[in-house]
Amino acid sequence: MKTVIPIGGLVAAGFDPTGSFLLTISHSGRGVFSTRDWSRVARDTELAYPINGYGIGIGPIDGMQIAVTAMNYETGRMRLVSPDGVTVLECESSEIVVGSVGSHGR
Repeated sequence: MKTVIPIGGLVAAGFDPTGSFLLTISHSGRGVFSTRDWSRVARDTELAYPINGYGIGIGPIDGMQIAVTAMNYETGRMRLVSPDGVTVLECESSEIVVGSVGSHGR
């Protein structure tokens, strides 16, 4: 069973260097999720879009510059792989599907 994280208006996302947290940036602000159980651990509704491929962390990664991948607006999708190469995130503007590298389908 795959985990689905609903994120409305997703713009970009990226892992912190340790892979412990996922920063999401949307048209409604920023969120941070624990990669242990994919629970949201921080939320900020202030708009803070990425600059030069980096977003600024909040909560447990407060102030960190996190390299993010931006949504491909032509396809409406983006794909991220965790720093350890084990987890893959298939993202759309409304959700993130968490899977493992090598898994196919939803």
